[in-house]
Amino acid sequence: MRDRQIHAAVKIVKNTIRQWEEPIVGVVARESRDPFQILIACLLSLRTKDHTTAEASQRLFSLADNPARMLKLPLKQVEHAIFPVGFYKTKAKQIHAICQSLLENFEGRVPRTIDELLTLKGVGRKTANLVVTVGYNKPGICVDIHVHRISNRWGYIQTKTPEESEQALRNKLPKKYWIQFNDWLVPYGQNLCRPVSPFCSQCPVSDYCDRVGVTTSR
Repeated sequence: MRDRQIHAAVKIVKNTIRQWEEPIVGVVARESRDPFQILIACLLSLRTKDHTTAEASQRLFSLADNPARMLKLPLKQVEHAIFPVGFYKTKAKQIHAICQSLLENFEGRVPRTIDELLTLKGVGRKTANLVVTVGYNKPGICVDIHVHRISNRWGYIQTKTPEESEQALRNKLPKKYWIQFNDWLVPYGQNLCRPVSPFCSQCPVSDYCDRVGVTTSR
């Protein structure tokens, strides 16, 4: 994919994903605009399907919707609320640790910078970027496995890890696309540009895609 073709590709992706459900973290962001809930929902969503994350988030936030209240919940109650998200026992401990850190180091508020967010237990660059962009509407690029895979499959960037992809996209992707790039590519990757045997014959971006690494397709 040539640099100038990214505009056409993004436009197509935006139109195509309207037929599918919005990723759960985007739903939480739109409904609450609360950086704390966005942070916790993102943590719950890791290695968990969206409908499971949505139900777990709703149960948890009905019990506690800020760090102080969350920390008052017994660990077993947090576990019960978020089950069956992936690694729910580990995530319950991480939630308590995050709330403790927010209260001790940030006056109970979710920090607004990536570097500060990375000091929280269990928070990686993907989650930090998501909170900064969706929670605070600040420039950043959230790169999950779909964004990493599709950007490389298109031939728009050439990287080996999501961390490398974030830096490459910061250097190349027009800034007006940064905040929503993840929101667009996640449903596209879940439904059409899948990891194994993507639906290339149905893909409206195929004219711009270099199909890097694609060995079989449908």
